[in-house]
Amino acid sequence: MNLKDTYNKIANDWYNDHKADDWWVDGTDTFVSFLNDNKTILDVGCGAGVKSKYLTGKGLNVTGIDFSEKLIEIAKREVLGAQFHVMDMKDVSNLGIKFDGIFAQASLLHIPKKEIAGVLTGLLSCLISGGYLYAAVKGTRPDGKDEEVLKENDYGYQYERFFSYFTMDELKKHFFDLGLSIVYENSKLVGKTTWLQIIGKKS
Repeated sequence: MNLKDTYNKIANDWYNDHKADDWWVDGTDTFVSFLNDNKTILDVGCGAGVKSKYLTGKGLNVTGIDFSEKLIEIAKREVLGAQFHVMDMKDVSNLGIKFDGIFAQASLLHIPKKEIAGVLTGLLSCLISGGYLYAAVKGTRPDGKDEEVLKENDYGYQYERFFSYFTMDELKKHFFDLGLSIVYENSKLVGKTTWLQIIGKKS
């Protein structure tokens, strides 16, 4: 089963499981602080729209994309005032729109590391000059794995997802290579997962 099919399968369980997460609030609030009301935001891999709802509540004009039809169904049901599209993040140029900010939280971690630079380049093509890119990924595992297919059964049935893991230095190098100036970085341990958050400004 590919990743899109997996998220369609687990959509409701995943939404209920993660909607109370709060590790992301400080980094997201910092991202918001760089933007004014009504600025346009692209929420990349928006899932069920939890963060889109949060950003909309902060006065931002949000467009969310995700390749899972089931997650977009939930987002459209749960979030008022935002627009949602079923779309792979690799196809963002098809939107034909430039945004003031791009928000990629817990979505790039499903991209193979060899493809990250290309995906980030595509996202930047949709960001205005002077705009901000936020990314959050999982830190490198204690066992040293960079990538893995993780089998899980915490919802009472088995499913599997691909993950890539990063160090902050890796993230910063990607941002530097793309010409972004880093304005925020944070590392936070939540349970057994280290979440890395970074914000860069496009020149």
